[in-house]
Amino acid sequence: MIDGTVRELREVALGADDASGYFAALYVRVTSDIAACVRDRRFEDGERMARLAEAFAGYYLRALRAEGPVPRCWQASWDVAGDPDLLIVQHLLLGANAHANHDLTQAVVDIAEDHGGLAAVEDDFAVVSDILAASFTSVIRDLDRVSRWASEAAALGGGRLFNFSMGWARSTAWETSGRLYPLGGEERRAYVRHLDEWVSTLAYLITRPTLPVAWMARLGRRFEQHDTRLVVRALLGDRAAQVRLRRMVGRLAG
Repeated sequence: MIDGTVRELREVALGADDASGYFAALYVRVTSDIAACVRDRRFEDGERMARLAEAFAGYYLRALRAEGPVPRCWQASWDVAGDPDLLIVQHLLLGANAHANHDLTQAVVDIAEDHGGLAAVEDDFAVVSDILAASFTSVIRDLDRVSRWASEAAALGGGRLFNFSMGWARSTAWETSGRLYPLGGEERRAYVRHLDEWVSTLAYLITRPTLPVAWMARLGRRFEQHDTRLVVRALLGDRAAQVRLRRMVGRLAG
């Protein structure tokens, strides 16, 4: 089933006509990496990991298809998917924020309830978090092919800031899972609503950075490609698209 999820995510990415396809492209790589690790028997319990990956992806896909109330943190991401002033990396961070801080917490609790509690799935949680961070880092490297500012930003400390942010999100998500796990019924639903509000606030901060980051973002956007479909293909690993974007971005800079 996890391979089917990869295919569905790829269809979502390629079918998007705005920046919402960027995170989907990233998530194709995350889920593909997990699927490969399951096939290679790199997990103590491959079936449990596959179920966690499916549960994790399910939160995103259900929100995308509006199967039930759409979480505010995801809606905040999609509301600005057509904003031409946001950097590609801001769109990616909006998706990573909602998925890591909102979805992963709940997916871990779902699986823990059927597999011996939180302690039993802690290692799987760590692996998923590591793969998400590694995939994001890989996408940022590809982003350098479509956005000339990426390597410069990393050299100025952007890479360290991102690694810190992902590490913070990982520890926060695990702590939140610990708070959510013992709750039931209305208490759990109320906690999830509160979590959604908090993650939505983080989304606002991503789209409205303070000075001087806001100035740097505005300048960086001038050196980025605005053809969203081409960017999605490049983020999926399409080398031909990456070459085309590199040439187009070079003309923009010239």
